[in-house]
Amino acid sequence: MKKVLAIFGLSAMLVACGSATKTASNALANSTAIETTLDLTKVVNDQVPVTINPGRFTTDTVTYRLPRVVQGTYSVSDFGKYVEAFKALDYDGNEIAATKVDDNSWIIANATNLDKITYYVNDTFDTESSGGIGGENPFSPAGTNIEPTNYVLNLHGFVGYFDSLKNAQYKLDVTAPATFKRSSAIQELNSVTSTDGSTTTTSYFAPRYFDITDNPMFFGNLDVEEFQVGDIKIVLSVYSPNKVHTAASLKETMYKMMQAQKNYLGEINTTPRYDIFLYLSEGKPDSPKGFGALEHHTSTVVVLAEDSPESALAKSMIDVVAHEFFHIVTPLSVHSDDVHYFDYNQPTFSKHLWMYEGVTEYFAQHFQVYEGLMSEDEFYTTMLSKIKTAANMNDTMSFTEMSENVLEEPYAPQYYNVYMKGALIGMCIDILMREESNGNRSMLSLMKELSAKYGKNKPFNDDTIIDEITAMTYPSIGAFLKTHVEGTTPIDYNSFFAKVGLGFQESKIKTNYIQNDGEFIFVPNREKQTIDFSPAVADNSFWNDNGVQAGDVLKSVDGVALNMNTAQQVIGGMYVWQPGKDIHVVLERNGEEIVIETTLTESFTTGKKLQPKADATEAQNALRKAWLKG
Repeated sequence: MKKVLAIFGLSAMLVACGSATKTASNALANSTAIETTLDLTKVVNDQVPVTINPGRFTTDTVTYRLPRVVQGTYSVSDFGKYVEAFKALDYDGNEIAATKVDDNSWIIANATNLDKITYYVNDTFDTESSGGIGGENPFSPAGTNIEPTNYVLNLHGFVGYFDSLKNAQYKLDVTAPATFKRSSAIQELNSVTSTDGSTTTTSYFAPRYFDITDNPMFFGNLDVEEFQVGDIKIVLSVYSPNKVHTAASLKETMYKMMQAQKNYLGEINTTPRYDIFLYLSEGKPDSPKGFGALEHHTSTVVVLAEDSPESALAKSMIDVVAHEFFHIVTPLSVHSDDVHYFDYNQPTFSKHLWMYEGVTEYFAQHFQVYEGLMSEDEFYTTMLSKIKTAANMNDTMSFTEMSENVLEEPYAPQYYNVYMKGALIGMCIDILMREESNGNRSMLSLMKELSAKYGKNKPFNDDTIIDEITAMTYPSIGAFLKTHVEGTTPIDYNSFFAKVGLGFQESKIKTNYIQNDGEFIFVPNREKQTIDFSPAVADNSFWNDNGVQAGDVLKSVDGVALNMNTAQQVIGGMYVWQPGKDIHVVLERNGEEIVIETTLTESFTTGKKLQPKADATEAQNALRKAWLKG
């Protein structure tokens, strides 16, 4: 998962997972499969009807659940909250007693007579503006959308499982208007069009419930492009409500990026097909606001802002899709028991988010400099930004302890640090590996070795993997992991930069529109419940050039009023602003309204720039070259 985020005060600001199909063999759809149907042509009040036919039960009582938590996310989603009119029916069509015992679970009595279950599902996108149904809403790329022109079918939001049948096969029928394009990497059995030509029912096969959750679908008025990267067919499906962006406009960017990723990964085995589903949010009150992506074995779901300039959207796509694609290494190929035997209702979590999310995020940045998609200066700036953001988090909290307890306090608010300090952990191990091996081994080579040792069907032991990594590498790697990942000692990043001949120099540097080199330029006024510009705004060239002063109150941004409840949405949106975007900002100064209506230009501040030292040794320069270019 990759959330595009900014940290503001004590809260995390969200900014931040018809094409060709595979055909299953004749033996796949058999009588033991749980038959499931979704009918997109019979939506009532934005609710999709779902029917589940599990076959015969031999027990008197069964439990049916929708996921409380889904893989790749580290928060509670409670998809059962979006289910209405749940009914269990016997073979005569009579209703059987079904008791809802918690947000996601129904116990069905007299199960030996159970013929099928029916219910309706609300989407999650529409509820994000109100904080979800009864609490936190799912992260948008893990969520669902139901509208006449587009359906985001993260299937874990529609299809549940019986406790006793998690490993049962599923046959899924989806009926939709015949004019809809549809895209998914799941195995397709066949498609049948109605006699009047108005609807098409497509049948799919899933070997077990995991494959239901691992294969999202995109239906509707989609823009689709396909291209080949080596032996992988990439299917890019875009839904832009106002036709602002197209799959064709993003195709070249995605091709170059994924070709570079393929080169970077080398012989790591991948998938014959990879789907990218991009939903572009209009920015309306009922539009999704959790920008980022969620990974799957053969696809990723991405949600970003439709009003992004083309260059900004391309940059965001590189950032988030690269991250998700690198998840094919970890946790999809290298993972612990907690991941392999995931419990959707009461999950336990691995200690090693530093590996799953942190190393993945490091690869997503490092491959760009390694393959020439970004300059060395840009890479240094990115890693420095992560250091500064991580400094705002709890730098003495054990990373493994946080990971294992990620849903609980005080650990949950620290989750975002997996993309910051987690990536920096990957960077430090990469430098150590290069140093110990005279440039011949790296973080990537270590992950390849772990992938060869374990792979997607063999989990590692959560408690012993650090000792195994130490035995596979060097004592210095083990000491680093024990001290800075299991332990509570902050990392001295300067010592690692010194190994590769880098040092700091005061310089004019690029920044964004909510920070100065990692320092936020807003401060919450909790007494007045407002968000004000801090004195730091004087050092932000864009706001300073537009006359903004310390103490100015941010009233609205692009028509959205700013208060403590909307701060996450608004400030988060500003975090991904890019030059070229037209903005309309309303401020208040001494009771007077001030309007800033302009086009964004690059913003600069004064800060420390990381660059090669003039007195770096030949060995340090050689190590830096091996680190950045192999």
